[in-house]
Amino acid sequence: MARINNHLVIMAGGVGSRFWPMSTAEHPKQFIDVLGIGKSLLQLTVERFESICDPKNVWVVTNKKYADIVHEQLPDMPVSNILCEPCRRNTAPCIAYVSWRIKSKDPKANIVVSPSDHVVMDVAEFRRIITDCLKFTADSDAIVTLGMKPTRPETGYGYIQADLSANSLRNKGIFRVDSFREKPDLETARQYISKNNYFWNAGIFVWNVSTIVNAFRIYQPQMAKIFESMLPIYDTEKEQEAVDQLFPECENISVDYAIMEKADEIFVCPANFGWSDLGTWGSLQEQSKKDLSGNALIGNNISLYESYNCIVHTAQEKKVVIQGLDGYIIAENNDTLLICKLSEEQRIKQFSGES
Repeated sequence: MARINNHLVIMAGGVGSRFWPMSTAEHPKQFIDVLGIGKSLLQLTVERFESICDPKNVWVVTNKKYADIVHEQLPDMPVSNILCEPCRRNTAPCIAYVSWRIKSKDPKANIVVSPSDHVVMDVAEFRRIITDCLKFTADSDAIVTLGMKPTRPETGYGYIQADLSANSLRNKGIFRVDSFREKPDLETARQYISKNNYFWNAGIFVWNVSTIVNAFRIYQPQMAKIFESMLPIYDTEKEQEAVDQLFPECENISVDYAIMEKADEIFVCPANFGWSDLGTWGSLQEQSKKDLSGNALIGNNISLYESYNCIVHTAQEKKVVIQGLDGYIIAENNDTLLICKLSEEQRIKQFSGES
């Protein structure tokens, strides 16, 4: 496998405010130092692929209004590799656009697609898994998705049901997918994790560019026609104008519905490298180092007394003293301070006033 043909696609167009007041619609979580280590989640995503993919083969698909932030945070990446969506159309149009764009430059491309705002604790194991998957897809028509070994009956993730009796002859750690399952209720999630062949769908995909382009031609012909028509103008000054005009015509659909649930050669690679989508303050607390009282502290000047199971994110240089809280989120950013029960964090969007 030639590393020169490895490409990384990062989907970074999300506008969520899950980590308000840190994260806002103007500055969403992928661009923020959520973990308090001096790097944004986007920067950490690129860093994970340093030994796998050359910076010139890193692509970011994002909302137009975030293009400057992406360039600022990833200065080694070519500006022309920042692809700007004029509107939100879910993951299938995003992936179709960047796939045709890469194909126009490198017809032998082997691609990993990754969200921009997830966290991985065991980077060495992550790189081993990704490298194995790239070897698997380089000269085949296989589509591989990563399946995370579940650690709890999570209702916030989709699941992948694997056929563990049918592993690939070329890689005994990769198996055929039986089915994709929607986010379950709690009882169904408990049933899933009681078995050994259900995995969380992490939204990380591996394929070669010919495979994914052909899949769109077969299963999403209208979408394929749009991006095929742009082949003569990719990497010219006419590209953005055409995207602005044609992208809104795409169906608003996820790649799971558009391709994954229809294609034949779908495989899953079970993995366990300390993954989280950091979808909630609770998940950030779970992934963070905690003191003996279960508190996760992100900031340089925090003192807790008689407090338990809290997540405190105060990265600015203010002294923070907390006494007598159990199970709370305490977070500040600029002129906003949030104090909220972890058990009530689903109401934060309501509190924030963010759309």
